[in-house]
Amino acid sequence: MLFQVGGQGTRPTFFEMVAAQQLPASLRAALTYSVGVLALRRPFLHRVLDYEDEFFAFLMLVLETHSLRTTDASFSESLYGLRRRAVKVKVQKEDARLSPGEEFHHSGLEKRQKVLSVVFLVVLPYFKSKLHAIYNREREARLQATLWGDSGERYDDADIVDRGDGSGVSRGSFDAEASVRTRLAKKIQKLIGACYPWVHASSEGFSFAYQMLYLLDATGFYSLGLHVLGIQVCRATGQELMDTSSRISKTRSRERERLRGPPWLKAVQGALLSGTYTVLDYAQTGLIAAVFFFKMMEWWYQSAEERMSAPTIYPPPPPPPSPQVAKEGIPLPSNRTLCPLCSQKRANPSVITVSGFVFCYACVFKYVTQYKRCPVTLMPANVDQIRRLFHDV
Repeated sequence: MLFQVGGQGTRPTFFEMVAAQQLPASLRAALTYSVGVLALRRPFLHRVLDYEDEFFAFLMLVLETHSLRTTDASFSESLYGLRRRAVKVKVQKEDARLSPGEEFHHSGLEKRQKVLSVVFLVVLPYFKSKLHAIYNREREARLQATLWGDSGERYDDADIVDRGDGSGVSRGSFDAEASVRTRLAKKIQKLIGACYPWVHASSEGFSFAYQMLYLLDATGFYSLGLHVLGIQVCRATGQELMDTSSRISKTRSRERERLRGPPWLKAVQGALLSGTYTVLDYAQTGLIAAVFFFKMMEWWYQSAEERMSAPTIYPPPPPPPSPQVAKEGIPLPSNRTLCPLCSQKRANPSVITVSGFVFCYACVFKYVTQYKRCPVTLMPANVDQIRRLFHDV
């Protein structure tokens, strides 16, 4: 089968891998939005937004480390029931009839692979985010320099006046060091601005190539990072989930047995460990459920506020009654295309706004100028209330 869209076998589908890959970015966007809304009422939360990359990297470091330590999967992969397995190639020369699926043997992750997985999942995305921010600042500065010129050049070489007490010399050396650091920082930013687009394009190109190969079932590695680490992502079986649960229970029991000190200190440490384990175990569903609940409550209160602040919509008023033809007025012809004044087909049709009847422009202009009224309804009118009508052909 060319495309795997079902849920059979241990190999995850392409859509499962995409969902697991995009979950951290979606979670970060939701958390940033939630903190931004809460910061409107609690201004101290703006500090969290100022260090958004650092706070999110620390959060993901804790979650990814705990998830890899307990389930051999990343934070998002464990949510979808996936596990990471080390790939070891079997060399069996005597049996040349092995199918391609039998050439690899999956085993648990080594400690080195777990550490490098944390690097690929947390550290590299953090540095990429910082490099992207530096590149954006450099691009904006370059654009501003092309429009307004480089305003920082005239501050690079400042003249220091010697006051005779040595303060000018010390200040001059301090400014010289600051100027050197500033130039070095600018050179680094320019280097990042020149190299980052190529690095980013290469990274995205490799990611796209591996995803296409995985979709076409040409490779078992979803990304270049997994290929470098020698790790494939597989579905967790029921037996693996049971083994993982029992292994976690044994590990935590051993950690409680290592506690030392008087009984009350052991009780406090045990309570802290239990609380930490509970928070980490329910962090996956808890974070997603909290963000979903927050968005739902925001939508609920926003909808209620909109309903309360929305103006009352009244039905449109009925149209005014049509003007009545006066007894002493000029009667209307049976053919509505004729002018009531000259009984000819209307030329340059014009309407009197006070009554709405249409006449020839020349006819109605002469009549209104002379009698100051509508010829049909005898309502008072003047030449300023005559409007020309134009028909689209």
